[in-house]
Amino acid sequence: MNPDSDLETLMARYQEGDLAAATALIQRLSPQLHRFFVIQMGNRTEADDLLQETWLRIHKVRNTYRTGEPVLPWLYAIARSIRVDHYRKGRRTGARERPLSDVPEAATPKAAGSGGTSDLQTILAMLPESQREVIEMLKVTGMSLEEVARATSSSVGSVKQKAHRAYEKLRERLSSVGLSKSQKGSPS
Repeated sequence: MNPDSDLETLMARYQEGDLAAATALIQRLSPQLHRFFVIQMGNRTEADDLLQETWLRIHKVRNTYRTGEPVLPWLYAIARSIRVDHYRKGRRTGARERPLSDVPEAATPKAAGSGGTSDLQTILAMLPESQREVIEMLKVTGMSLEEVARATSSSVGSVKQKAHRAYEKLRERLSSVGLSKSQKGSPS
């Protein structure tokens, strides 16, 4: 069975009140949504909170999912909205708070056995937020250009342009620090 049609079936059953389908969706999609938030936020605790908030919002608006449509773009549009809301709320709160300049910021510890997640976060952190989001959806999550366009409320052309600019920026940065092989295929 096609994994996408399986998600669509689970979502349709979830809309009808099937608890097992809801549980299956959560178990299946939570890891990739969590990665999305970790890469975007760079903080596992915030990612945990945003993941929980996303599932709560999905539960509230599950009736807006159109049966037969791809689930991932609908779901990522909600996740993206949650992330943007969180960012805006943080900015409003930050504007009212006084900084604690005498308290040093703790370094983010690398997770043991993270399988390169920390390296990926570091590399993607070089990109502007909109480009990082597109690359994460395309390459980490495996969504199609059309799905990313739907999830970000953009055109396919805009998604392609952001991806291209992100690839160029990553190539420049990686080659400037000596991590990129020659583009011409010459021997090392």
